[in-house]
Amino acid sequence: MPTRRAFLVSTTAALSATALPAGPALAGTPGGAAAPGPDSLGVPLKDVLLIGGLVAPGPDGRPACWNVSNGDPAHLNAIDPATGEVSVSAALPGADGGWTAAAAPDGSVYAGTWGSGGRLYRWRGGDTAEDLGVPVPGEDFIWRVAVDADGKVWGGGSPQGHLFRYDPDTGAVEDFGRPIADQTYIKSLACAGGKVYSGAYSQARIAEFDPATRTFTELRKPPGLPTADNLSVYDIDIHDGRLYARIGSANPGPLFVYDLAARAWTDEIPGAHGLNVSPPDADGGVYLIQQSELRRYDPATRQLTGTGLTFSGRVQNARSIGWAELGLPDYPGTSLVGTLWRGAMFRYNPRTGAYATLETQVRRDEPIEILALGAGGRGTVYAGGFLNGGFAAVGTRTGTPDFHCFSQIESLLRGSDGSVWIGTYPEARLYRYEPGRTWSSPEYSPGPDGAPDNPERAYTLQEHLQMRAKALVEVRGKIVMGTVPDGDRLGGAIAVYDPDSGELEVHRHVVRDESVFSLATAGGVVYGGCSVTGGLGTTPPTRESGAVFAWHLRRRRKLWELVPVPGAATVTAVAIGPDRKLWGIAGNTVFAVSPYSRKVVRRIPLGAGRGGGDLAVLGRYLYASIDGNRVYRVDPWSRTAPVLVVEHAHRRLVAHSDRRLYFSSGAGLYSVDPRDRAPGDGDD
Repeated sequence: MPTRRAFLVSTTAALSATALPAGPALAGTPGGAAAPGPDSLGVPLKDVLLIGGLVAPGPDGRPACWNVSNGDPAHLNAIDPATGEVSVSAALPGADGGWTAAAAPDGSVYAGTWGSGGRLYRWRGGDTAEDLGVPVPGEDFIWRVAVDADGKVWGGGSPQGHLFRYDPDTGAVEDFGRPIADQTYIKSLACAGGKVYSGAYSQARIAEFDPATRTFTELRKPPGLPTADNLSVYDIDIHDGRLYARIGSANPGPLFVYDLAARAWTDEIPGAHGLNVSPPDADGGVYLIQQSELRRYDPATRQLTGTGLTFSGRVQNARSIGWAELGLPDYPGTSLVGTLWRGAMFRYNPRTGAYATLETQVRRDEPIEILALGAGGRGTVYAGGFLNGGFAAVGTRTGTPDFHCFSQIESLLRGSDGSVWIGTYPEARLYRYEPGRTWSSPEYSPGPDGAPDNPERAYTLQEHLQMRAKALVEVRGKIVMGTVPDGDRLGGAIAVYDPDSGELEVHRHVVRDESVFSLATAGGVVYGGCSVTGGLGTTPPTRESGAVFAWHLRRRRKLWELVPVPGAATVTAVAIGPDRKLWGIAGNTVFAVSPYSRKVVRRIPLGAGRGGGDLAVLGRYLYASIDGNRVYRVDPWSRTAPVLVVEHAHRRLVAHSDRRLYFSSGAGLYSVDPRDRAPGDGDD
């Protein structure tokens, strides 16, 4: 699963401005007059996303499906499994979303979140949950929480991977450190028999913690588990003395069964979807989604039995699963109930075999943070969403979006033939969308019966150990992707795809141990900007500075690489300027490289914050995004100082052929005409 930390680029050292002339001090808007504010185009991406959850008593004491829904802010929801009505929608102020929720014996429900740090919340009634703060300073995410028999709350997260305990009686938090010294993510967690079990990302390692002795013991790995790294213990459940550990990702993976008393692995269930295994029925059987069907597993006989309830699409995980009396015809006694990622719910009755999948009334118009922007044809900008995902073609005059449910989108490119190329997470997948045809995505949002796939998947780089499709560029009819590797490893790649033949070439470690964050092209050469970071952003880098490189497409070889700004960990953007030089941003510095001399010919230090940003070319100027809140106009033809033309919090920036700049701020989309903001812009 993706993390915000992985997208926010930081620098590792202060940047020097002494190497080359930087010009005079920065200028503002002419005459000190305030520049007009940017034009808002609204929020183009809205949807619902439920991740982890559970079935536990609701406010009326009857079982409800509890889930955290992403939003601004996130909400903790209780859904009636009989009607789909929402009985609780409690705001989680300061949280963008939550992966996990757990219920306590006293009726409290706890949620672990991300947003303004990894925060813990407690609901005890009402429309707002109580913010209990950040249990472990420096932990950005709480991935899982669990409540033990004494009502104490356990949790773990990232990027430090510490196990903590919250005492609701005293409000005290204890930090027990890392269960496994070199593992910086606690991805899964469960309590049983006075012990706490945690699963790591990224080496499929499980630790048992004894609070009485304060010692960690690592369980031996399941037999037959692949030896490769980057195998996450994605889910852990414990029922009737058995630990169920699903190894893999949000996609199906093997579920291993461990006998806690015998301290032995007893079974392997292939193709389990997660996210949880249900509590047992009266005969000890548990239910899970396996090979796209809800199935019953008998741990005594190790037999799986189908129910007939099947699921479709790319994501088929149960976001909560448990038992409830529904009081409905065909559902006598207790029925198995649960929720799905896009806000639907399912139910199954073991006595009658009745089942159904239905919509719920959970909030469906939550804003989605924009992660990717792309300039379209006349009157169109494309936006792609973070985590919830989603794709929208936005009208630049009205802001009206044509929204479709889709994967998390990392990069967007309008091709020379009008196709839209979409780079996604996970598995660095590439899709081709034809705007003139009906949208139909079997994985996320199917179209009419018989409609061909559109977007159509071109490839996935899973087998090449790549995860994020960070950048796209077209080079002489071929589509080139720059990537970040999968999991806790280093070494990105460039992938060269020929749409006519379907041929794919993948070149990893173009720059040794660096990810490829940005791409540009000129004359059949691909230029890239790199980062020392790896897939999770917590892997110790082997290099100090992000590099730029030149790759000859036809010759299939690297022409050169160099470090443009020593000490800057990431080159967040590259572009070919109007002067035909390779321009880029590394940390707080805008730089230019001569492709002919292969030397840095200009460095312009800007700002003093975290640095990084996008670079857009419009007319005779470049526009550089710095520190996530300022955009400067850079004149590549002279040594005049850059001019501040936009001061507004933002994440992504693109230039459009309509001579305007478009940028995202959270879930909002904005546009500005830079000619209104700086002297000389009308002369281009």
